[in-house]
Amino acid sequence: MNTPRRHVRGFSLLEVIAAIMLLAITFAALMEVAGGSIRLSQNAAEHSQAALWARTLLDTRFALDPIQPGVSSGHFDDHYRWHLQVMPWQAPGVTPAANANAMQMYRLDLDVSWGSAPFEHTAHFSTLRIGSTATTAPGL
Repeated sequence: MNTPRRHVRGFSLLEVIAAIMLLAITFAALMEVAGGSIRLSQNAAEHSQAALWARTLLDTRFALDPIQPGVSSGHFDDHYRWHLQVMPWQAPGVTPAANANAMQMYRLDLDVSWGSAPFEHTAHFSTLRIGSTATTAPGL
C-alpha cells in the first residue's frame, strides 16, 4: 500500500550550502571594506601629524635668527624626517630693492617624509616669510 507523501518543510542541503557561501562572500567583502577604512584612517592620522610637525617647524624656524637661504634637513622623531629649502622670492613684475637693508621675501619649501621604501610617504609645505637682506641680524 502506497501512502501519500507529506510535504516536508525545511531547507535542502544545497540551499544551506548556498546560503553559507553567500554569507561567507558578504563577510569577506565587509572585512575588506573595514580594513580599507582602517588604513585610510591611519593614513589621515599620519598626514595630520606631518602637518603638525611642518607647522611647528615653519612657525619656529628663523624666529630668533635672520633668514638665510640654503638647504637643511633633520628628524622630528624616529618616524618623521624633514628637508627645508629656503630661497629668495620675488613677486613677478617687481624689481628688487637697491637698498642693502631692505626687506626681502623668502620662500620656504618643506618636505616632511615618513615610512621606509617602498612605502615612504611625503607631504610638501610651502610658505613665504619676510626677512632682512642684511647678513647680520638687526640691532647687532
